Amino acid sequence: MKARHDQHFLIDPRAVGRIVDLAGDLADRRVLEIGPGRGVLTAALLEAGARVVAVELDGSLVEELSFTFADEIEAGRLEIVHGDATRVAFPPFEIVVANLPYSASSPITFRLLEAGFERAVLMYQREFAERMAARVGTSACGRLSVMVQTYADVELCFNLGPGSFSPPPEVASTVVRLTPHEPPYFIADRKVYADVVRELFSHRRKTVKNGLRGAKGVFGKDELERAFAELPDELLSLRPEELSMMTFAMVANLLAPQEE
Repeated sequence: MKARHDQHFLIDPRAVGRIVDLAGDLADRRVLEIGPGRGVLTAALLEAGARVVAVELDGSLVEELSFTFADEIEAGRLEIVHGDATRVAFPPFEIVVANLPYSASSPITFRLLEAGFERAVLMYQREFAERMAARVGTSACGRLSVMVQTYADVELCFNLGPGSFSPPPEVASTVVRLTPHEPPYFIADRKVYADVVRELFSHRRKTVKNGLRGAKGVFGKDELERAFAELPDELLSLRPEELSMMTFAMVANLLAPQEE
């Protein structure tokens, strides 16, 4: 059976219970759920006392959820938003619990980090989750690792096989808990920082110097000249996977527009 909208519905009741437990005390907390599907996790969140905002792309599932949870909607405990979680405006929320559509995991995760939350318990493809948790400064790390770990602690909680879903995906899945924190190093401009990480990992086989040279259309000429003048040659000769978060912040701060 082919999954609609890349959705594989969680059907394992034990896994549902573990996810809700990982989210902590949900009594009267506003919880964002992305991709509720047929509402198995939604029901558990409501039972835990959460006030749920569920974002669902599939119109037929929105109708099904509206019927199934009519009483909760009328009581104001559940709000269903029909839309694409990569673009739709999120209503106010405090905690995120979601079985994310795997093809949209990256843009949704970055949106959530930008929006801010207290904690998030999210289901990912296992390979994606492991890349997210990869140690920065090693060959396994990438843009995802650096950007997420700059702003949140990443905890790989437990794995699930295809049999926990309907229809079963072709990959294993991992539940991850994200707990936001302030960046460990000063970042003058978060957009410039994100641009630096993206551009360098877009050319991860190049040195830092050559990667930045190839991003002339992104960073100003004066900023690039200042960075090349102030960064040591040893750093400029490294490749992006060899950099620490402190080094990414150092490069980005030199490339950020300077106040007059």
